[in-house]
Amino acid sequence: MEKFLYLTLNLLTVAFPLVRSFESRIQYAKKWYALFPAIGITSLFFLVWDHWFTVIGVWEFNPRYLTGIYIFELPIEEWLFFLTVPFACVFIYEVLNYFIKNDILGSVARPITFILIPAFLIIGLLNLDKWYTSVNFLVATAMLSIHYIFYQGKYLGRFYLAYMVSMIPFLFVNGILTGSFIEEPVVIYNNAENLGIRLFTIPIEDTVYSMTLLLMNITIYERIRNTKTIQTVKSL
Repeated sequence: MEKFLYLTLNLLTVAFPLVRSFESRIQYAKKWYALFPAIGITSLFFLVWDHWFTVIGVWEFNPRYLTGIYIFELPIEEWLFFLTVPFACVFIYEVLNYFIKNDILGSVARPITFILIPAFLIIGLLNLDKWYTSVNFLVATAMLSIHYIFYQGKYLGRFYLAYMVSMIPFLFVNGILTGSFIEEPVVIYNNAENLGIRLFTIPIEDTVYSMTLLLMNITIYERIRNTKTIQTVKSL
């Protein structure tokens, strides 16, 4: 049964958000017209990145916990990861938006962003000899900058709140993937390509990787929703 571990983590990640997608308050299913294109575009970017890093040896996947089905040298479970995790994280974003009416981090979102962008840029540039660290932090720098240019901080407070809440399941899921609670990690990192700093068993870079993954999805998701809203208003 251990060969189904990564697949099971994917299924557990998406199970509750999927079941609750049709309830009357959040109405998550009605927003899938924007969600799935966002996931598709973001997944394409991350899968190319993932494949590249797998080929050059930045990380590898432990066959002990995989079903053995591969597409372009990536296990099918890794493909599913970029569907199930964004699906669940944007669900968290929508739930928080519904139940917390005030943008409680709105007033500090811009200062946080103006700190993160140069900090991420400096870390990325100072570690060009480490593939995961440099690419990860530089991509995060670009994504934060692009989002801010598009929205001028409109969604950043909501995003940061969703990101912080998503860190709770992140610690569990990524913890297992990196070796917590099990004999061997599912994803094996080449420590020569990262800072070697771990949050429990999780490389610190993973927290930034997760931030970029969620932010890219939300950026595209909100762009599609805004476009539909504008078209609806014009048609009235």
